[in-house]
Amino acid sequence: MIVKMKFINISGPRDDIDRVTDLYLSRYEIQLESALSELKTVDNLRPFVELNPYRDVLAQATQFVGYLPNVDDVTPDDSLGLDDMFEVVRKACEDYEGLQAKKEKKKAKIEELRAKQQLLSPFRPLDCDLHKVLGYRYITYRFGRIALESYHKMNKYLMDDLSAIFVEGERDESFVYGAYFVSPGEAQKVDAVFRSLHFERIELKDEFEGTPAFAYQSLERDIARINLEIQDLDKEAGEMLSDRAPQLIAAKNRLEELSKNFDIRKMAARMKDSQDDSYILCGWMAVDDVEKFLEEIKDDDKVFVVVEDDHDAYFGEPPTKLENPKLFKPFEMYIQMYGLPAHNEMDPTIFVAITYSFIFGVMFGDVGQGLLLLIGGALIYHFKKAPLAGIIATAGVFSTIFGFMFGSIFGFEDIIEPLWIRPIDHMTTLPFLGKLNTVFIIAVAFGMFLIIVAMILHIINAARSKDIESTWFDPNGVAGLIFYIAVVVTIVLFMTGNPLPGGIVMGIMFGVPLLLIFLKEPLTRMIEKRADKMETGPGMYIVQGFFEMFETLLSYFSNTISFIRIGAFAVSHAAIMEVVLQLAGAESGNPNWFGVIFGNLFVCGFEGLIVGIQVLRLEYYEMFSRFYKGSGRAFDPYTKKKMK
Repeated sequence: MIVKMKFINISGPRDDIDRVTDLYLSRYEIQLESALSELKTVDNLRPFVELNPYRDVLAQATQFVGYLPNVDDVTPDDSLGLDDMFEVVRKACEDYEGLQAKKEKKKAKIEELRAKQQLLSPFRPLDCDLHKVLGYRYITYRFGRIALESYHKMNKYLMDDLSAIFVEGERDESFVYGAYFVSPGEAQKVDAVFRSLHFERIELKDEFEGTPAFAYQSLERDIARINLEIQDLDKEAGEMLSDRAPQLIAAKNRLEELSKNFDIRKMAARMKDSQDDSYILCGWMAVDDVEKFLEEIKDDDKVFVVVEDDHDAYFGEPPTKLENPKLFKPFEMYIQMYGLPAHNEMDPTIFVAITYSFIFGVMFGDVGQGLLLLIGGALIYHFKKAPLAGIIATAGVFSTIFGFMFGSIFGFEDIIEPLWIRPIDHMTTLPFLGKLNTVFIIAVAFGMFLIIVAMILHIINAARSKDIESTWFDPNGVAGLIFYIAVVVTIVLFMTGNPLPGGIVMGIMFGVPLLLIFLKEPLTRMIEKRADKMETGPGMYIVQGFFEMFETLLSYFSNTISFIRIGAFAVSHAAIMEVVLQLAGAESGNPNWFGVIFGNLFVCGFEGLIVGIQVLRLEYYEMFSRFYKGSGRAFDPYTKKKMK
């Protein structure tokens, strides 16, 4: 059902808005509308321009709570006052930032050591004490790298002309790393030759002990030690936050409320003159909540509430809030997918829940597979609260029921006797049509019944909207209902061998409703006493009406025949399971139980999905299209109702 809404205006002294929000509005569901937009006729309205004082502190508290493990297991310390909460967050921020500053320094130190490692890495094969080499006075040294293509030339020079030694380190795809040594007297000449070979010098500082490999490992040990120190800092920060977890969680929860309540100013308006400075809030609230709210504030002289009775004329249509019994609650998902009902429409949730589950059961009648759907859907819904799982569980109940009706359990047709019929082989002979499967006939008859119900619901919705044309002359209105019932009665009389009404009676039964549908526009204008002219001339109206009438008759026929799929899937389900059991060797008396189990699971999942989609198609296209618009907007409360 749709919860009835009222539009209310709330006002009071400007500095009292936080108290009202925290004390009253946080405990009721109200969809706030922009007061500046809705109350256009009120003079001296201006927006609130105030910065949220809780936002920054809340961001810090949220950050710290996010670092905590097992937050749900911590009991918040609700004894803290607002100032205490600010102090808890401030002190935690100060301590945390201090630890983070130390951590950043250590990370910077690691980066520095990594850079030194990178510098030393290509020289690790050199077997020399770096400290001693860098202290040589009578030998000149140069560390660096040379391109591979120049390396061979360098070797030739060394062998032929140069009084120098090159000690090779590592090499990669492009360069050879190493160092050359030369006497100081020859250094200038050798340097010139190496420069001509594009030797790139790499400067090493005298800060390493031992060989390059030893120095590299020493740096690695320093990095590992600093990483352990960083882990200790992280552990210290975690322990610090864990020790304050009850206070931080309480602060975060309360600051969230206060911040959200403060932001209510975005929807409020401020009215200021020489004598008064007040706020105005407006929005939609459920009628029951309005009554409770008014009762609660009756002794509060700082809060003034005005309930608008003629809200549609000034503030538009109310938002839609659905409230259905728990059993039907999951089916609201299908209503939301199509579109929520407007406030003057019927809520089709219960209708969908009953018809969807019933049709699914007929199309997928199997005791075993129905129980699988029931158990699986119920478990998922219990733990995950997924609406689709609740729908599957309900559909599984009806699948199980019709499994008993059809005598089918996991595809086996010989274990239990059917309480009704076996869809695959029960036939009925009808005049003109001959022998047909019984479930096909029943499916079409059931479809006729549902279409009639949908038309009745359309008439109720149209009457609520005071729409004369839709109520009386629409193809789904009174005229269409009379015509369709007349067709159904005629078909039933013919198929059961009873005499048909006379030609004049049938002419009236069929002709008058169709004529009313054809003339719906001029008849509506006449009843409403409208003087405006029709948009099209008489000739064009007749041509347009003819094609619309043809489309209407075609839709009656196609929508009715569409329900034959109910019987078709009931038969096909039995046929598919028969094939599965044959492939598993069940008819030979020695079945492959793995094949039986796998086949049942496959059919349960794959065909169950197809049947679910087909039933939803029937709901949307054959029924909803006749009575339901789904033009409502969702009720979006500013805060969820808190338990008192």
